[in-house]
Amino acid sequence: MHISAELRQLFARAKRVVVLTGAGVSAESGVPTFRGGGNTAVWKGMPFDVISSAEMVERDLPAVWEWFDYRRNFLQELTPNPAHYEIARWQERFAELTLVTQNIDGLHQKAGSLEVIELHGNIWRARCTACRTTYSMVQEKRPDACFECGDSLRPDVVLFGEMLPPGAFEFAAVRASQSELCFVVGTSALVYPAAGLPEIAKAAGAYVVEVNPERTPLSSLCDEVLTGKAGEVLPLF
Repeated sequence: MHISAELRQLFARAKRVVVLTGAGVSAESGVPTFRGGGNTAVWKGMPFDVISSAEMVERDLPAVWEWFDYRRNFLQELTPNPAHYEIARWQERFAELTLVTQNIDGLHQKAGSLEVIELHGNIWRARCTACRTTYSMVQEKRPDACFECGDSLRPDVVLFGEMLPPGAFEFAAVRASQSELCFVVGTSALVYPAAGLPEIAKAAGAYVVEVNPERTPLSSLCDEVLTGKAGEVLPLF
């Protein structure tokens, strides 16, 4: 793995750094992407994008919870990998580190990352369908209903057919436009608006680095492409 002298120098002196992570980082901890083939793409005969849809919340909320409870039980045993821990350490290294993730598994927080911008929500939180009050399910059992208004709860994740959480992308975009260095880690960068972040950083003059096992549609935009697993590449810095 060759990291250029230019990137090493920039890494050493950069103050404002943005990191965008995707499913590839979590896959190294054993998290299924749920987009691949095999049994993971279907739950009780329903395709992944049906059971994980806004429409399904309206139609059969208990079925949605059954699916997400199954996924949480699976994730409970998994632990962060070296990439998660390395990114968490970068908080001490840079004056301003902005971590933006498309993942909902909470592994960045488990590794010690603070103030993670979660574009797609978090599987360990429930949210009231009416007043949007959120409840942690990391240590706590999920309440039967919202304590504030009594309405039903749903997973606090972005489902198919839904918009991103208010303000999350906008804040990430501002940080990207102010960054000197932008890492895109473990994502094919095909899903917008998240895929727009490296474009915003690049347009603002940031040095954009991709870390991925194989090249992606984003690779041609990047100043440097480091091909390999995130857990093996990031600790080299």
